[in-house]
Amino acid sequence: MSDATRDIEALIELMARLPGLGPRSARRAVLHLIKKRGPVMAPLAQAMANVAATARECASCGNIGTADICDICRDERRATGEICVVEDVADLWAMERGQSFRGRYHVLGGTLSALDAIGPEELRIPKLLARVRDDGVSEVILALNATVDGQTTAHYIAELLEGSGVAVTSLAQGVPIGGELDYLDDGTIQAALRARKKI
Repeated sequence: MSDATRDIEALIELMARLPGLGPRSARRAVLHLIKKRGPVMAPLAQAMANVAATARECASCGNIGTADICDICRDERRATGEICVVEDVADLWAMERGQSFRGRYHVLGGTLSALDAIGPEELRIPKLLARVRDDGVSEVILALNATVDGQTTAHYIAELLEGSGVAVTSLAQGVPIGGELDYLDDGTIQAALRARKKI
């Protein structure tokens, strides 16, 4: 195997480690990049090198940015007293796409999981409690995924904050806009029934 072939195989193996890409998809992606070396591969490699050199985790909320404190945490207009707790950065970015929440965030970095030996100390739960205590927080919004681990984590945090004087809320769950009942799973229908409201 030549050096060039070894480099290509190494790139395919690295790409195959990305979420959603298996060996076949990685091979197709690498072949596409090689064919589009000038317009796609070179700028992609440069952008990846830039991000590798500058990306860092926000010391306050856990978001990813290029400074020690992210733009959201630095924005004084967002000092509303509301903190939205999410599982990971992808969830934070999803919330930001909706442009509905104008407070600040807290990224846990996962959820509690006895099977995976992930406890509160492995997550950013102690940091959340410190922020609630020190930053004049009036409401904690638990925007965790509707999985068993997500809901277990939400209940655990709610119990920790009980008696703190801080309002603890969660996102409504149920039928999405445009959703048809026939296509929904049983858990979603049950959550929608529990969260029903008067019209």
